[in-house]
Amino acid sequence: MNLFDIKDPSIIKTMSIKEMEDLAKMIRSFLIENISRTGGHLSSNLGIVELTIAMHYVFSSPKDKFIFDVGHQSYVHKILTGRSAEFAHLRQYKGISGFQKRKESIHDVWEAGHSSTSLSAALGMATARDLNHENYQVVPVIGDGALTGGMAMEALNQIGSDKRRMVIIFNDNNMSISENVGAMDQAFTKLRVSKPYTTLKHDLKGALSTSKFGKSVLHTMQNVKNAVKENVVDTSIFGDFNLDYIGPIDGHNLPSLIRVLKLASENDGPVVVHVLTKKGKGYSYAEEDKTGSWHGVSPFDVRTGKSLSQMPMGHVSWSEVLSSTLTSLAAKNKDIVAITPAMKSGSKLQNFFDKYPERSFDCGIAEEHAMTFAAGLAVSGKRPFISVYSSFLQRAYDQINHDVARMNLPVVIGIDRCGLVGEDGETHHGVFDIAMLRHIPNMILSQPKDAKEAQNLLYSAFQQKEHPYAIRYPRGNVPFEKAKEYTYIEPGTWTSWSFDEHSRLIIITYGDCVDKIISKAQVNQMPITVVNARFFKPLDGDMLERLCQMELPILLYETDMLAGGLSSSILEYANDHGYTRHFVRLGIEDHFVEHGSISQLRKLERLDINSLFDIISSYL
Repeated sequence: MNLFDIKDPSIIKTMSIKEMEDLAKMIRSFLIENISRTGGHLSSNLGIVELTIAMHYVFSSPKDKFIFDVGHQSYVHKILTGRSAEFAHLRQYKGISGFQKRKESIHDVWEAGHSSTSLSAALGMATARDLNHENYQVVPVIGDGALTGGMAMEALNQIGSDKRRMVIIFNDNNMSISENVGAMDQAFTKLRVSKPYTTLKHDLKGALSTSKFGKSVLHTMQNVKNAVKENVVDTSIFGDFNLDYIGPIDGHNLPSLIRVLKLASENDGPVVVHVLTKKGKGYSYAEEDKTGSWHGVSPFDVRTGKSLSQMPMGHVSWSEVLSSTLTSLAAKNKDIVAITPAMKSGSKLQNFFDKYPERSFDCGIAEEHAMTFAAGLAVSGKRPFISVYSSFLQRAYDQINHDVARMNLPVVIGIDRCGLVGEDGETHHGVFDIAMLRHIPNMILSQPKDAKEAQNLLYSAFQQKEHPYAIRYPRGNVPFEKAKEYTYIEPGTWTSWSFDEHSRLIIITYGDCVDKIISKAQVNQMPITVVNARFFKPLDGDMLERLCQMELPILLYETDMLAGGLSSSILEYANDHGYTRHFVRLGIEDHFVEHGSISQLRKLERLDINSLFDIISSYL
């Protein structure tokens, strides 16, 4: 079979087991070959090949609704629903998304880029189905990492109470991005080593066949299901939620998967099918990965497994700058502790965890809990640093507001992957955190322009003990030289640069844009002043007063949302202090930004450096 000939998943229903097994091998080769060129989520998709084929064999999409938790493991689903030809442009501008996307296909019924949403969405769909007196299955696929999320537990609580018909596929690979942690994972471990369903069913058949009553039971599938429930559910955490449970099942054995999914589809209420899969299956480098390196990958050499993206000499990731500085500071301050909600590898905290294991805490996929946990440490005299991706920080907004800032606790928040992040698209762009945090009382919110300033800002955050202090930093790398000593930066102080004393234009900006603008202005000998607004809160009132009194045009250039961002705060300041002047605001307008490379997206939003200098030239 040619994968490009698959236009509709109904073709799967005509296949034999052997043909489906051959198809699984073909899909794995296709995924490895294509993702090695475009980058993307590799391991999670290699692990779910047989399961996705079995789902399309037993159920009928789009009538039956498939929801993939997080959505980054929906590549196989995309292939089986006729999108193979579009994988050459996976995650690229105007190409297909790396997540489920409703506008792409009628087979994509839900969109998510954050964990633990699938069960709530599934219950909503099942409830709507029942209210409309319709007949279809709702099939959420959720991993063991995502089940640590509180939202998933909240959904299970109502699912067990409402008892609406759905098949919950528990895709258990003992990994989220890196290895899972916590008591929930320990409970899952007990299930993994329990008697498999296929063996149990065989044992039940043998036992039931010894009596007349038992033989009659075997003729009724519902009674077999009840027998399975009696023997398995009581030892399952899902049984505590009043859910039927079948498992564990070998997630790479197509006959077993098909048999069990058919059984589950006939259940008259919610049933959990526990499937054991191997993340990265079929590609040795990904199979052996324990750190999350193969979860999301840039283009790589299939033969060697080496990335084709080379870090420039002397550069490290922004995450590494912060984590390296944190490790150095912790050597002198024994109260410093590090917290991550399941992003130890992505946030480059592995070295800190190795060096200070007793001061390192991975909370699993639970941003809300992680933030209040940090508050509890801070109120007890510890100095917590919590690293959270900007797009995931939204989930901890209430905790920052209610538990950290309201009590004015000195929690240091590292906001990783701020700004446009590129290929992961709408769900992952970190462009909302400035507006989200700027209005919260007691907050200090900053962003460094370079690695030196990043080190000094983190040092300054721990030097003060009065307020919560957030430092945002983007995806990507930066030239890095480890500081021999640190300099304290007073909150609410900006810096400025001018080519000469006869400036004709002022640009207020922040982050790594500062030096790029200065460099281009120097080359072109442009008479402008560039302001490094390294604090969004508090603002530098003294400098703003001087700037507002100058008779010069002021461009406010930001690479995040305009609404509620830096320019909003400057306009508020100008209005409140009686400065009636015109500002030119450049930033992301009122819309979600699609996926594509960061350079493409900045150009699309008219926020690239060339577009900025076209505007500068028009004023000069």
